[in-house]
Amino acid sequence: MPHNPESSQTMASPVTISSMPSQHSADERREWIRIDDRVLMEYRLLTETGTLVPVERTPTTPEMISAAVTKPTADLLARTGESLVGSPVLPWIMKVDYMLEVILNALVVSQPSSVAMARPTDVNLSGGGVGFVSPREFASGDHLAIKLILPPFTLIQAQAKVIRIIPQTDGHGFAIATEFVDLKADDQELLIRHILHAQAERLRARRNQTG
Repeated sequence: MPHNPESSQTMASPVTISSMPSQHSADERREWIRIDDRVLMEYRLLTETGTLVPVERTPTTPEMISAAVTKPTADLLARTGESLVGSPVLPWIMKVDYMLEVILNALVVSQPSSVAMARPTDVNLSGGGVGFVSPREFASGDHLAIKLILPPFTLIQAQAKVIRIIPQTDGHGFAIATEFVDLKADDQELLIRHILHAQAERLRARRNQTG
């Protein structure tokens, strides 16, 4: 459901996001739970004619490719721990990662415009929207086509509307707050489950540190 832009609170991230309504059902409240996270993300401006306009103009580099390819495997290792480290499956996963990097790097050399990579991005994430820092300034009401890859290999595709733009104090980019306007119910459920899982993992880690 859309955020209420008239009621806001500042989170740990540089993006100001709407606060949760006081009277909602338990299922609806789950949509407003949010976390600061780092996920693979790609976004493009969606024009009124339906054309997708790339936002990032910097060329895709081997470092970007490596980060995009290896992050899902790193997330998988973080979730499974030693059970996967000692598994015979891990070397095959590493081989697939390596081959994928080789193929993508070759494509960048031969056809630079053909490779658009999702990049590790710091986000403020909820089931109702996503906040992030963009090098480009958008206008309130702009629509974005967004792809998120949640750990370890879950692709979420959505359309979001820009509801707030705040210039960064250091002059590098703009904090963008958005609300989802087209997100499948199943994808939203996956997104909320990821948020709840991440919250539980962080709480468990804090308890282990203090205990």
